[in-house]
This record gives sequence, structure tokens and C-alpha cells, in this order.
Amino acid sequence: MDFHVSLAGRGDLSARIYRGLLEAIVDGRLRPGERLPPTRELAQRLEVSRTTVTDAYERLTAEGFLVGRVGAGTFVSDQAVKRASRRAVHGAARPRRLWESIPPPALDSAVPYNFQLGVPDGALFPLETWRRLVARELRGRVVLDARYADPAGHAGLRAAIARYVGVSRSVQAGADDVLITQGAQQALGLVGRVLVDPGDCVAIEEPGYPPARRLFQSLGARVVGVPVDSEGLDVGALPADARLVYTTPSHQFPLGTPMSLARRTALLAWAQRHDAVVVEDDYDSEYRFSDRPLQPLQSIDRAGRVVYVGSFSKTMLPMLRVGFLVAPVSLRPALVTARQLADWHGDVVTQGALAQFIDEGLLARHIRKATRQYAARHELITSTLERDFGWLKLVPSAAGLHLCARAESDVAEVVARARAEGVGVQALADFCGTRPQHGLVIGYGGIPLDRIAEGLRRLSRANSA
Repeated sequence: MDFHVSLAGRGDLSARIYRGLLEAIVDGRLRPGERLPPTRELAQRLEVSRTTVTDAYERLTAEGFLVGRVGAGTFVSDQAVKRASRRAVHGAARPRRLWESIPPPALDSAVPYNFQLGVPDGALFPLETWRRLVARELRGRVVLDARYADPAGHAGLRAAIARYVGVSRSVQAGADDVLITQGAQQALGLVGRVLVDPGDCVAIEEPGYPPARRLFQSLGARVVGVPVDSEGLDVGALPADARLVYTTPSHQFPLGTPMSLARRTALLAWAQRHDAVVVEDDYDSEYRFSDRPLQPLQSIDRAGRVVYVGSFSKTMLPMLRVGFLVAPVSLRPALVTARQLADWHGDVVTQGALAQFIDEGLLARHIRKATRQYAARHELITSTLERDFGWLKLVPSAAGLHLCARAESDVAEVVARARAEGVGVQALADFCGTRPQHGLVIGYGGIPLDRIAEGLRRLSRANSA
């Protein structure tokens, strides 16, 4: 390892090397079992005598931090105790004040019966097929292109997405209308950077998607929650000065209800009157179990007011980090520039493999197979809640990877007791801003069918405790 040792400070050179190595060991930068450079090599690098380095090594060996192995070298001892870093926690640097109001991401801890939202079943992912496509994409490159790629994304994938959403969702788009992003969250960030000035009003659904709320807040926007009823977003409650409206019309997040055609028409007319842009997040509309979906807002927009956002995190895997947006021509140059300024472009190999996956009909086949699996889980949870959970009222939903059930009172204690029982669910209140609502939101994308019944039994027991 090319390890750096600072010779700054007081004391002889050997003592400084000793302190530098000791701090690296106790702070965990040098891990147990890690091999140190030979004394001669480190001495040459530091421009000191070999004896100076040897003395430091011998002192650390005597104290049990290093161990020498004949013919192999000097290693950090497996018995070396790692201490907490002494690096200052409170420095002079401070983020902008608004970041104090935005909580850090909370990674979901593992529980045996995890009804987590927003995750697909990794066991359903066609790994062997994907491995073959990635290998083919790499083999097709005789020489790797060392230049930066197009910020708009892989041309083949943009064309494949345009065809796919055109057929499956009636989205009106050509390849030039599509911009590839690192998931839907980056798509929202790019739209916000292009359209929202600090202090501008952004309207989002209430309850709604918390990462969208926090993202727009981080841009300095004034975020206003708009109520959702059985027909979707209440257009009559939209603030007149909203610059941007974020909505999930096909499968409202987290309630699951679709926006009626009358509301869709009213929302587009409102956006035209108020010179606003509507961001349509079509996050999991591929998984439908009964009724046919209504047309997306984008397909009935005639005034260029809708930015359509999609992602492959639910249909494929979140770790691929591939999403996209379809934008009106008036916004396209600014969005491409914003993408270039953000991170230039994504992984072109992954994008190329995904283009093949779509064009060969493999994505459609995978979605059909996964939909059958998720439909069985949806049916089991729905029937069990209706039969055994009289304290919950199920919100009708025929799509997606989660469902919502309302309650008459706060369920925070139920969620906590369920966690103690090894069951992970979320309260509906977690998705609300200023108007808390009571209920549970239950995901089934990541939990196998054979674990659902026991998980729901434990959830019921948590309510009875």
C-alpha cells in the first residue's frame, strides 16, 4: 500500500513515523491483517534512513500493534484495538440553515418480515440474462471511448425508452425528447434546478412522496401540500402562485388511487392558466392487476406543460440507477445542460445493456412474470386485511408494489411494537407534511409470498398488545 506518513511536528523522525502509524491503526485507516510497506521502501519514500523506520516498526511491534511474519513482511496485528477517530466532529464549516430542517436519509434496518416500500424482489431479477447483455456490450467495444458521453444519455436507450413508453403508456415521445438520469430522484432535481428559484412555490400531493418534498425544499422552494381525495389531487386547492406541481396520477403515492380523467383535464387547464409546469411521476404503473390504466397526463397535454418522469428502479433494480424524463422541447436544452453540470452522464455500459434488454422484448417479459408474483402478494395482503384487520380500512388499489390502509387513530405505537415483533411497516403519517393522517402503508415488493401471512399475524398481534 502507498501509505502516507507525515513527518511534521516535534520529536525525532522515528517518533513521528511511530505516531503516524499508530494513529492510522487506532483510527481504522490501517486494518488488522493489512501489510505495511517494507522498511527499506518506506525509508526511501520518506527520504530517511532505514534504521529510523525500523525503530518505529519495532516499537509498534513491542506494543502489540504490529506483527512480523518471516518471509512475508510486517502486518497490523489482529489484536490491535480500534478506537474512535479523534478527528474533530464540530468544525467551522456549516451547511446552509435550511439543511437543518431536512433529516438525513434513514436506511431501513433488516427485519425478518419487511413490508418496505419502493423495492422490487431481487430474486425475480434475470441476473444471468443481464450478465450476458453487459458482457455483450463490453465485447462490442474494441477500444473503450475515453471521451465523456452525451449528457442526454445513450442514444440507443433513449430510442428504446421512447418506443417502450409509447407502446406501453401512450407517451408521445421520440428519442430526442428523452433524457436519461440516475433514477427518478435526479430527474426531479434537474427539473427543480431548471425551473425553481429560491422562494418559488412548489405544490406537492398531501400525503405524498417525502424525497420529492425534501428535494424541492433543499432548492429553497416554498413547498405547499395539496390534499388528495378519491379522485386524486384536488386541483381547486392548488396555490395560485405555484411554479411547479408534482403529482403521481397513475398510482397516487402512497394512497394508491388513480387521478380521474376530469381531474387530469382540470390540472392541465390550471397549469396553462397559471403558467406552471406539471411533473408527472409514473413510478410503478407497469404493475397492474386488474383495471386498465388511464392515459398519462403527458399524452393529453397539448400545451407543453408536462414533464414525464420514469424509473427502472421498480421494474429492474434500484442499484442500476437508471431513470428518465420526457420533457417539452422548450425545456430540453436547459435540462441537458443541467445534467452535464450535475454529473455529466451515467454508466454508458449499463445504459447500452438496458437498451438491448428493452429492444429484445426482455423487459416486457420480465414485467409480465413479476406482475404475476406481485399480484399474488397483493391479493394475499388485501384478503387478509379485509378479513382480520377490522381496525383498518383498505384504500382500493389495483397496481404497484404497496397498498395503504387507513386507521381512526395514530398508529405510531403499533408500528413500534410491530418492529419489536420483527415486522417493518410505515405509518401513513410519515408521508404527510402539515396534515397528519392515520393508517399504514404496506409494501410487498421485497417480501416473499411465503413470509407474508406470518408477518401479518405479527402485525395484528402488535395492534392487540
